[in-house]
Amino acid sequence: METIDLTTLRNFSRRTGQATHPELLDARPMEHVNKIEIDEEHVTIEFDEKTTRYYNANEIVKREWVYKYNDDPEFVKAVAKVIEVARKHLKDLPDNVACPPGCAECCSGYEPFVSRADVQRIADHLGMSYADVMREYVVNRPSADGFHVGWLRKVSEDLSDKCVFLMGSRSGRYYCGIYEARPHDCGDFTPIGCDDVDESLSHKGEYKTGAPFKPNRKRGRGKRL
Repeated sequence: METIDLTTLRNFSRRTGQATHPELLDARPMEHVNKIEIDEEHVTIEFDEKTTRYYNANEIVKREWVYKYNDDPEFVKAVAKVIEVARKHLKDLPDNVACPPGCAECCSGYEPFVSRADVQRIADHLGMSYADVMREYVVNRPSADGFHVGWLRKVSEDLSDKCVFLMGSRSGRYYCGIYEARPHDCGDFTPIGCDDVDESLSHKGEYKTGAPFKPNRKRGRGKRL
């Protein structure tokens, strides 16, 4: 790949027959790089992103440089170094690959969404009707696609409070009271790289559970859907 001397741009045109227009060349420096992507043929760099904020919308403007590096020995060598470093760190592990026993930090400040199937599974698990579970334990908010019907309630109106189904007296002793019937959102959660961890707990601790969650049977029952 030939590097063109901007001072001899017209000479390049005469020599190659390719029309060049200096005003179409963006020669501003590449600064504030915020994204780099590399595939088997191209390197793409996004940089100089600027955001203009309005009351009701944001206007984001950024510059992008795309380069086909296959025929550039210097770039091929540089990308090869990146790959070699990646191979070196292939087996590096994140800080958290498993939850410390009894942590349950994700059960506070996080509202797991529930689908109709989740609600029915919880209802079957607790021996309740679908309607009763929706009324007692779900904040009803249907989604646009009709899949989710809401999210699990907290023990109070404070969204940072613990889940209504979280059992145990304190961090290190917490456990899910409906673990076998927990929502898909909870079961799909992975602790890998999670930052919301009680760092005072040891991963070598023992996970102990107590009695499962039991609903208040004095409340009314509704019809199962």
